[in-house]
Amino acid sequence: MAAPNNSRERSEVVLLCFFLGTLWETGTGQIRYSVPEETDKGYIVGNISKDLGLKSQELAEHGVRIVSRGKTQLFALNAKSGSLITAGRVDREELCAQSVLCLVNINILVEDRGKLFGIEIEVTDINDNAPKFQAENLEVKINEIAAPGTRFPLPEAVDTDVGVNSLQSYQLSPNHRFSLDVQTGDDGTINPELVLERALDREEEAAHHLVLTASDGGDPRRSSTVRIHVTVLDTNDNAPVFAQPVYRVKVLENVPPGTRLLTVTAADPDEGTNGKVTYKFRKINEKQSPLFQLNESTGEITTAKSLDYEDCSFYEMEIQAEDLGALLGRTKVLISVEDVNDNRPEVIITSLFNPVLENSLPGAVIAFLNVHDPDSGKNGQVVCYTPDNLPFKLEKAIDNYYRLVTCKYLDREKVSLYNISVMASDLGAPPLSTEIHIALRVADTNDNPPAFPHASYSAYIPENNPRGASIFSVTAHDPDSEENARVTYSLTEDTLQGAPLSSYISINSDTGVLYALQSFDYEQIRDLQLQVTASDSGDPPLSSNVSLSLFVLDQNDNAPKILYPAFPTDGSTGVELAPRSAEPGYLVTKVVAVDHDAGQNAWLSYHLLKASEPGLFAVGVHTGEVRTARALQDKDALKQSLVVAVQDQGQPPLSATVTLTVAVADSIPDVLANLSTFESSANADGSGLTLYLVVAVAVVSCVFLAFVIVLFALRLRSCHRSCLFQAAGGGLAGVTASHFVGIDGVQAFKQTCSHEVSLTTDSGKSHVIFPQPNYADTLIIQESCEKKDPISTFTDFHECKDEGASVQVSSVLYFYF
Repeated sequence: MAAPNNSRERSEVVLLCFFLGTLWETGTGQIRYSVPEETDKGYIVGNISKDLGLKSQELAEHGVRIVSRGKTQLFALNAKSGSLITAGRVDREELCAQSVLCLVNINILVEDRGKLFGIEIEVTDINDNAPKFQAENLEVKINEIAAPGTRFPLPEAVDTDVGVNSLQSYQLSPNHRFSLDVQTGDDGTINPELVLERALDREEEAAHHLVLTASDGGDPRRSSTVRIHVTVLDTNDNAPVFAQPVYRVKVLENVPPGTRLLTVTAADPDEGTNGKVTYKFRKINEKQSPLFQLNESTGEITTAKSLDYEDCSFYEMEIQAEDLGALLGRTKVLISVEDVNDNRPEVIITSLFNPVLENSLPGAVIAFLNVHDPDSGKNGQVVCYTPDNLPFKLEKAIDNYYRLVTCKYLDREKVSLYNISVMASDLGAPPLSTEIHIALRVADTNDNPPAFPHASYSAYIPENNPRGASIFSVTAHDPDSEENARVTYSLTEDTLQGAPLSSYISINSDTGVLYALQSFDYEQIRDLQLQVTASDSGDPPLSSNVSLSLFVLDQNDNAPKILYPAFPTDGSTGVELAPRSAEPGYLVTKVVAVDHDAGQNAWLSYHLLKASEPGLFAVGVHTGEVRTARALQDKDALKQSLVVAVQDQGQPPLSATVTLTVAVADSIPDVLANLSTFESSANADGSGLTLYLVVAVAVVSCVFLAFVIVLFALRLRSCHRSCLFQAAGGGLAGVTASHFVGIDGVQAFKQTCSHEVSLTTDSGKSHVIFPQPNYADTLIIQESCEKKDPISTFTDFHECKDEGASVQVSSVLYFYF
């Protein structure tokens, strides 16, 4: 039962140790490996990818690399296997000298995570060094009177290995006069001593030859030897004795070569030559030997070269004093080198993430810095800082590493390049400092949409523009850079009069210039409302809109159009009637015209260009009213011809003309009575017109009168209204004042119980006379008698029964010539 219990107890101890080791690793945040020294290049130290929680092939993707100061040549990363391997020969003795525990600390940077991991690697010792004596041959002088039991120190062997691989024992070759005794010092060193077992006799044997062997405890065991030549001397009974068993001295590292450190003194009570003492180094390191000089006569120790605290801060050596009788004395000298602040801090940029995105959150890692000052104490304590006016700060990472991180949001549009100063200062007196500069570029992100200088635009284009003409140009500015600032322009889809807006206007996507695809007509389209979109080329793209009001400017491209009088197109001529009794200012007619243009281009003015009798009529410049300028006289011709021009105010001005014929007579029968005179005066070539024309006109008029009477009768019966008509030659007629009276194509509209009748042989060509102050109504005849002979005109005079008033009716006649 004892064996199982012991096995279970050992298992519990192993588990406990493993658990404590896990807690230790978790608490320190470090990964520990061990590697034996002198391994071949490429030796696998550990699976770093597994310990970092990464896959082996992800080391390169995550930017995993070694950033340790001065140790990168010892270890490397295998990107394929994800292992930490040796980069070359690793010599423990070179790294850690005689230290029992040799630890190498390196740091692993995972760039994309911005994290540093500490790696602690223990380099274990192997037995690769044999114990070594300082010399191969040693001469020991012993006086023949030396008593048995006298001890003579022997040189020590040095083994740079540690533990069992270090020096473990000494052996002396067999000899009947001498033996070997090994003394262990306070620091654990083994000091061999030669012990005299039997008295010597120089006359019997003047010299003795011994071999001292030093061995370590490694596997395989290594050893070395030194040949000892013992010379027997004549009597010298006093050995030199040093004043102090141990000499201690402190010296600043910046003392110049040749500086006296101390003087060791040994006294020999013998007289004469037996009392003369010489000094020499008995035990000193090979690297320390060139740094110090010992005066053999005086025992003065001086510096031979400059000391450096950073290379070695403590030196230990043994001095021996020897008289001529070969008697020895020894002492130990301990030299402590004190540090002075002679080294400035070193700042090394281990990793720099440049450029940094402007949308990085506060705390984003910009760089890893390694700060090192080889001095000690306060001289080696370093304080790092950056200027307060920058959006960056330094944070302590691990060991002597700092993180340079952002402490505010960055904006490339405000500052695109930062010159970051990092100052490192030690705490020495006086302090030494170092300053480095990091040029950090801020990378752009698409965080700004294009912006137009104005909220809206107005543009103007004259009508009748050529197709493809440039209309307007818009420009948007994007403060971002490169693709994020490349702006393209487009028009928002819309329709205008049922057609896509893109069929009227186009925009250059690169320059923002708008072009007209059609020739605009102000009379059809007076303005267009557009929306221009500016988009950048970022990912995702950002855009902004601006409204553009495009106004079509009127051009004077339309001549005035005369609405009244509008004459038939079959060759007939309208005649305006002016009674001979008309007073000056009497309104004969009014010329009505319109202009489809706008503004000044549509302002119309009326002018009398030509008159058959100047001074008889005048035309209102702004109204177009034709009025008598003076009273009519008997000598005035029956027919007056007027040419009226209507002109707009455009540049250049456009105009239209109309010819008016005014018949001067008090009534229509007067016009008929003087018809022959009218005809002869109107046309000199028509003097051959005979009575047949007058008869024809009268016949046609009678037939037409009969037709009108029949139509009135049918209309009265269908409407069941009773009206009384009285006819008299040249008299008045009565009619209901509130009704339209129409006989097929003939219509009369009552306004003030007065009617004006305009009759032609082709009623479809009859013209409507606008009501004037001297007449009220117009009778329009819609049907034609289809005769081209001259017609006679009759006039009905009616009496307005409802109002009981008499109204004069003036008439307008149309004749064929």
